Amino acid sequence: MDTTRGDMPTPRTLRRVLAAVVCALVVLLAGATALSTPARAESNGGVRVMPLGDSITDGFNVPGGYRIELWRQFVAGRYLIDFVGSQFNGPASLGDHDHQGHSGWRIDQIDANVVAWLRATTPRTVLLHIGTNDIAQNRDLPNAPNRLSALVDKITSTAPDAEVFVATLVPFSGQDARVRAFNAAIPGMVQSKVAAGRRVHLVDMYRALTTADLADGVHPNAGGYNKMAAEWFRALQAVPRSITGDTPGSPSPSNPSPPSNPSPDPSTPPPGGTAGCAAAVSLNQWTGGFVATVRVTAGTAAIGSWTVGAPLPSGAAVTNVWNATRSGTGSAVQFGNATHNGRLAAGQTTEFGFQGTGTATGMAVTCTAG
Repeated sequence: MDTTRGDMPTPRTLRRVLAAVVCALVVLLAGATALSTPARAESNGGVRVMPLGDSITDGFNVPGGYRIELWRQFVAGRYLIDFVGSQFNGPASLGDHDHQGHSGWRIDQIDANVVAWLRATTPRTVLLHIGTNDIAQNRDLPNAPNRLSALVDKITSTAPDAEVFVATLVPFSGQDARVRAFNAAIPGMVQSKVAAGRRVHLVDMYRALTTADLADGVHPNAGGYNKMAAEWFRALQAVPRSITGDTPGSPSPSNPSPPSNPSPDPSTPPPGGTAGCAAAVSLNQWTGGFVATVRVTAGTAAIGSWTVGAPLPSGAAVTNVWNATRSGTGSAVQFGNATHNGRLAAGQTTEFGFQGTGTATGMAVTCTAG
């Protein structure tokens, strides 16, 4: 018997031992990682807001992404907000790290899981930015807008009282034609949900960023994420219920000290105030079409309604409208408030938008308060 060979491990035995050591290290590292993650989601008892989407929601390149600056704006405005979701990341300055952003995920993957997420967290508000990976992976792009529409239907059916903000995709270097084609379908989709009585709102993220705001051609840099936060915040403020509770403009458990001006009865403007309004328009245009986002701001007194005149250049026509009503055509087109955004406190703002064909270059808007 060769006792030397019997005492020394064979190469096969060495490989098995090494494999066991590697597995043990993996388990230990996994345990350490798990310990670094909170045992439960953060909650401050505020209005529940779910950031939902892919790596841009997660914050690729800048962990926390747009949520960092959006949280800062919530804090500065004294809004009490609770980010919700099964994911968790971001710097210490981000007071609530929960979110539902999944790197690399497409619309169908979000759709397959969203019901469980919504039931687990019951958000009041959903911030949805999804579709970039459908484009990156060339995933049946002609039907991508239909998949997005089905996802929005699933969200609004599962959480019918939630305010759902659907963003157009931010720019994507080398894929601009595909991004524009996808984005062009979103305003009409949103309007169809609004017409069906769903709480759905459009946020035109594409116009807020350029490719110069991207870190790698796909994901925003810190400045780009800050621009996204500003767009989300403006959209949320235009729908007060989304971040202040059920009664717009009044104190609630979720917002004991609203940052906006108190909402006096619009029928009795404060003495010395001017019951007027102002309107400003921003445009996202492409060959043969455009999206216009109009911001309406009350003057130094509360108003009960508003009408915006937006004469269109020759050859332009409106195809879809959201958060407003429309009358007239061409140079006589006007937009009136919807039922939920006509009453504005002094200095308060709201937004509406419309999609059209042709070009809107040179379009000017005016506002008349009622």
